[in-house]
Amino acid sequence: MKAIVQESYGSPHVLHVREVEKPQPAPGEVLIRVQATAVNDYDWSRVSGKPIIYRLMFGLRKPKTPIPGMELSGVVEACGEGVTCFQPGDRVLGDTSDHKFGTFAEYFAVNAKALRPLPDGVSFEQAAATPHASLLAYQGLCQVAHLKTGQKLLINGAGGGVGAFALGYARSLNCEVTGVDSRTKLDRMREWGFDSLLAYEECDFTRQGREYDVVIDARSTRLPWSYLRSLRPGGCYVTVGGDLLKLLLLVILNPFLKLLTKKRLRILALKANEGLEEVLKLADEGALSCPIDGPFPLEEASRAIERFGKSQHVGKIVVRVSSP
Repeated sequence: MKAIVQESYGSPHVLHVREVEKPQPAPGEVLIRVQATAVNDYDWSRVSGKPIIYRLMFGLRKPKTPIPGMELSGVVEACGEGVTCFQPGDRVLGDTSDHKFGTFAEYFAVNAKALRPLPDGVSFEQAAATPHASLLAYQGLCQVAHLKTGQKLLINGAGGGVGAFALGYARSLNCEVTGVDSRTKLDRMREWGFDSLLAYEECDFTRQGREYDVVIDARSTRLPWSYLRSLRPGGCYVTVGGDLLKLLLLVILNPFLKLLTKKRLRILALKANEGLEEVLKLADEGALSCPIDGPFPLEEASRAIERFGKSQHVGKIVVRVSSP
């Protein structure tokens, strides 16, 4: 089978298309013919080997597993011993990061617990874009911040998948939504339905004098106390990713900041695939979707990951692996 293989750390050019052995499902696993996969922050960090601390997870000198990717949609090819929840021919999707990486390949075997049934009304490309980003948004807004009808929400780094899904949830609650991202993305983002947009090159949202009930942040490049200026009393800031040192500082300082200000600063610890059934129901009804950047063919996976690393994408970058 064809797969994207990484044998060292560096630029996306370390990725190459290779013929590798087709996997076989172990007990409890499902073998999937992958239709589409998506690019995530884990993929960029895995390719670059940065931040260095990630090498404790991926491998010190080179990745322990040569094929990247942690999100997929596809069709069940075979089931390992003990698997009764799926059968060959079933359409599936999932975030596989709790189990293993390797979705940038024509076939992928993973624990059945990492998969969910894919409704017929959701395309493979849209499905591949959904599990990780949608649940960062869903869990961050609904389970951590407890976003309520009519509140004011700001999304920092709003031009990617998390921003698109967060906007969808917020609009369903009639919230007023402000998006922050690069100037080059704002025209496309305006089409999505934001109430207002800010270019981070021109405006620091923490110093513009406006306060929000909830801030969800996909970038987290500022010092923790700066976010307090953007929150109303009782407001909640939730980060779903960003600079590791800033996140560590937030963990250390949060108890003191909450005591002094009554404002919450939280880090989302994502629970992979938890709540995905609800998301898929909304997607199947046409109430929730994410703009697709691509899809790129498998042979251009390195270009797709480079595009992510340079923050050039609008929506979620999807890689088409196989034809249906």
